[in-house]
Amino acid sequence: MYYPTRSHSRRLILCLILTAIASGNALAKNTHPMLSYNEPATEWQSQALPIGNGFTGAMIFGGPQHEHIQINTDTLWTGDEHNRGESQNLGDITIDLNHGVASHYRRQLDLSTATHTVTYTAEGVDYRRVGFASYPARVLVFEFTASRHGAYTGDIHFADGHAAPNSLAGDTITSAGQLSNGLRYETQIRVVPKGGSVTARDGHYHLDSVDSFLIIVGAGTDYLADHTKGWRGPDPHAAVTQEVDTAARQSFSELKKAQEKDYCPLFHRVSIDLGKSDHTLSTLPTDQRLAKYKAAAVDPELEALSFQYGRYLLLSSSRPGSLPAHLQGIWVENNNPPWSGDFHSDINVEMNYWPSEVTNLSECDIPFIDYVNSIREVRKADTKAQWGDKTRGWTIRCENGAFGGAAWLWNIPGSGWYCQQLWEHYAFTQNTTYLRDVGYPIMKEVCEFWHDRLVPNADGKLVTPDGWSPEEGDIEPGVTYDQEIVWDLFNNTIQASKVLNIDPDFRAQLVDMQSRLLSPKIGKWGQLMEWATDKDDPDNKHRHVSHLYAVYPGNQITMTSTPELAKAAAVSLDHRGDETTGWAIAWRQCLWARLRDGNRAHRLLQNYLRVTSDTSIQYEAGGGVYPNMLCACPPFQIDGNFGSTAGIAEMLLQSHETYHDPSSGDLDRYVLDLLPALPSLWSTGSVHGLCARGGFTVDLSWKDGHLTKATVASTGGEDCRLRYRGHLMPVHMIRGEKREFSFDTAVPVK
Repeated sequence: MYYPTRSHSRRLILCLILTAIASGNALAKNTHPMLSYNEPATEWQSQALPIGNGFTGAMIFGGPQHEHIQINTDTLWTGDEHNRGESQNLGDITIDLNHGVASHYRRQLDLSTATHTVTYTAEGVDYRRVGFASYPARVLVFEFTASRHGAYTGDIHFADGHAAPNSLAGDTITSAGQLSNGLRYETQIRVVPKGGSVTARDGHYHLDSVDSFLIIVGAGTDYLADHTKGWRGPDPHAAVTQEVDTAARQSFSELKKAQEKDYCPLFHRVSIDLGKSDHTLSTLPTDQRLAKYKAAAVDPELEALSFQYGRYLLLSSSRPGSLPAHLQGIWVENNNPPWSGDFHSDINVEMNYWPSEVTNLSECDIPFIDYVNSIREVRKADTKAQWGDKTRGWTIRCENGAFGGAAWLWNIPGSGWYCQQLWEHYAFTQNTTYLRDVGYPIMKEVCEFWHDRLVPNADGKLVTPDGWSPEEGDIEPGVTYDQEIVWDLFNNTIQASKVLNIDPDFRAQLVDMQSRLLSPKIGKWGQLMEWATDKDDPDNKHRHVSHLYAVYPGNQITMTSTPELAKAAAVSLDHRGDETTGWAIAWRQCLWARLRDGNRAHRLLQNYLRVTSDTSIQYEAGGGVYPNMLCACPPFQIDGNFGSTAGIAEMLLQSHETYHDPSSGDLDRYVLDLLPALPSLWSTGSVHGLCARGGFTVDLSWKDGHLTKATVASTGGEDCRLRYRGHLMPVHMIRGEKREFSFDTAVPVK
């Protein structure tokens, strides 16, 4: 697996220190972004609230008399190397309590500490529950307290998601089972009471006059991310037992302190202020607040909350050592989740990682990098089976599982899209050790696949022979989606080769082939053509805008270097329309931000934050968020949460454009574009701790639509240029330096 090297860790620590120094004052203003509700949840997708530590997750309903906690573990998957499989439900904890009707009810999710809390009063007793997922301890922890001794009487049940039986020994419910693919799994639920008594009854625990109690949940499988060992490691019993035993020896406060010591520094790297909302809005429960927003209320604090919610969800579902976030993050309700809860490769799993680097959560990239690294040999075998034994490199299908198995259509440039995120991890961190050992070798072998596969068309331009524009149209050569991803792959691999100073001959081949690729073209109604032939339908409202990859997340088309193509992309995007599914709204938001149209990007954000309760499967419309602020595709699909968070970051800071500086040798440097797509409704605000390519951390403050302060910290020691409203400032910084910039003296740079 890829874990950060010591050099990388030092850079991350330095980044954290510089960010904390720069943003200390702002953090105090935005300490507790919170989701809150005055009623318990009754529906999983739209109302329950998520917690997670990357390995184990839970959806909490918060019922006073009947608590329901549905749990998942990241490696519980069906399938194998030949079939993608599905992520699975681990099971359900229910806690039935014998007390009267609750009043003064409130449940909330504090994003700043990753803490779920339920409070209420029943029969004169004040009850409180606190739950969190600990990454250091790898367990879920729930504390139940009350204002009166002996207030808890009731029953604790566990139902395994695959009907495995429970065994009770001492204070622990253990449920162990095996899936149809042979994967072994285990759940342990430890009950730690204070006062009263706890007794075993018919496979569950009965509480009698207990003062307070802890529930500690540990889970695991024998999944091992190593195809040479059949994807299997030791039986999970020993590891789960150790985790639960270790956690149970600690007090609740000790467990919480360790969890916050891990989580809070990561979350608080970034603070954001997009303006103040009316007090009557900011004090409303989140579901009511979303309803007001849908009815046209101006609520910039809600928009800032959605930004931080995306970061919270990424931290909760993707941590070093875990599998990457799938279509529903780490949370699935049952054993037949929508679209299998898999790793969809034609945008969705990639979109999950769009906010990781720019919002200062680089560590969250590691599970995706590890996953890509783990499936390479399986994908090579499947690729050879499709195209012959002499085929070099590998690619993927659209639907992918934990064991490298895949299904549905071939997404032939999909492995190239994966490589885009591998390059981004280097571009932001400047970690050459990672690039040499992991990133570049993968990028090179995917380039080899395309080196052998591209063919000349009638005009001598190199094209992909059997392209497809997800998820529409016929198979044909030279589809724009394919061409743009291959261009991007070659471009990033060329840069990686230069950085590492290796493979000059291979690099020269890529440079030559990149120059001969069929480029994006402008069609008869001014659009960026989706196909090699000019046949685009101006009335097409399809959710995918795959031919705009070169605008975002790629950088082949930019407002500065290719203005006519950027204009054509805007024409295409405008015709595609704003009404679509959740993740597709988020993509459009990112695209309009790259096209520097802040008000249009904000309109898409407003569309994205439309509250809905529709959980039916929709393909072309109905997108928004549920009352729990999870993305409604619909149904629930987490990529929209991540994509919209990335879109907000992109409205405030961009760094995808490059320039060539002869003084820095043959390497490209980055332009840091400040407030490139600031909407009029965010006229005054600040953001602290965003990251830019080249190894920079950026703090920005603005008032009345004008930048008032920009502070840049360098973690990479590279040169850059700062751009603000068309003016460029050359910047030379050493590693560890932090400087404040004014644009009063900015001068144009050719």
